Amino acid sequence: MPKVSEEHLRARRQEILDAAARCFARAGFHRTSIQDIAAESGLSPGLVYRYFADKDDMVAAIAAQWQERRAEQLRTDVRAPVALGDVASGYLGLLRSLADPAERERVRLGVQIWAEALRAPRIQAVAREGVDAPRAALTGLIRAAQERGELRAAAPPDGLIRVFIAIYQGLALQTAWDADLDHDAYVRAVEVILDALT
Repeated sequence: MPKVSEEHLRARRQEILDAAARCFARAGFHRTSIQDIAAESGLSPGLVYRYFADKDDMVAAIAAQWQERRAEQLRTDVRAPVALGDVASGYLGLLRSLADPAERERVRLGVQIWAEALRAPRIQAVAREGVDAPRAALTGLIRAAQERGELRAAAPPDGLIRVFIAIYQGLALQTAWDADLDHDAYVRAVEVILDALT
């Protein structure tokens, strides 16, 4: 029997994750079965189980991919120096991206991942890692900017970053449940807040 390439295995795994994400966004985690995911992917349940032990494995993998994509959008590579203006611009771009109709399903899925993180420690660990690593890097960046006099020194750096995380999470939640949300007005209001900090 010919050996299956690593590339094929990765592609098949991604195919299952994409099918699971569609099912979870449509019906939620608890109403989605492995059989639903198998049907969505066109694969057998047995093959799905070869790649993932259970739905929590899938949720954790989806959460990890989601966090990687968000970190790239925010441009928070802790290995390279990042200018404060670039971070603010990346953050505003991240907020704007939630208005994209193609993002709506991913936003709904993200909100559900946050809810699952309250139930499953493994999912919480993945979700927290995607928040805590950039938070730590940005806290250092804020502290350095305050020391240089580029930002007001009154706000505690970690507290300030947590506020901006909450702004993002709040926009994601509102996007998930409010089809009439004015994203542009939301982002303009955040720009005003950012300008007031300098």
